Amino acid sequence: MADHSHHHHQEPTGKKLADAAQATLEAKDEQWTPMRAAIFDALAAEEKPASAYDIADTVSKARGKRVAPNSVYRILDLFVANNIAMRVESANAYIANAHPGCHHDCIFLVCDNCGQVTHIDNDPITGSLRSVAEKAGFAPVRPVIEVRGTCSACH
Repeated sequence: MADHSHHHHQEPTGKKLADAAQATLEAKDEQWTPMRAAIFDALAAEEKPASAYDIADTVSKARGKRVAPNSVYRILDLFVANNIAMRVESANAYIANAHPGCHHDCIFLVCDNCGQVTHIDNDPITGSLRSVAEKAGFAPVRPVIEVRGTCSACH
């Protein structure tokens, strides 16, 4: 497996990121509804991982009516399944995928001090984990790797 530890030179943001997410979802024969767009926009605007409750509050305020966290969870699960968002398991929170067209297993660096999460791709590491699991007779869906510690801004 090739080393796909990389950084993208241009991180899409705003409308470009929403357009990329929409195109990715529609390519999977899913609809890009106004509610899905609102949830994605709220998630993409967050600087740190956001919970479904955080997103529900943001969208509720923007729309002037209550949005149930259960509805947000369903949409976030759809986003994760279609590579539009990523779930930070230890925080039970989500971040928008800045590159919905790229398919990599994620490694998250989670700062215990400020809560910032950095996402990196390293296919040799995650590929090795998949290989070990397969050799043990296990069919991996996706490795979850989170490294807890302190980010450069906090130490």
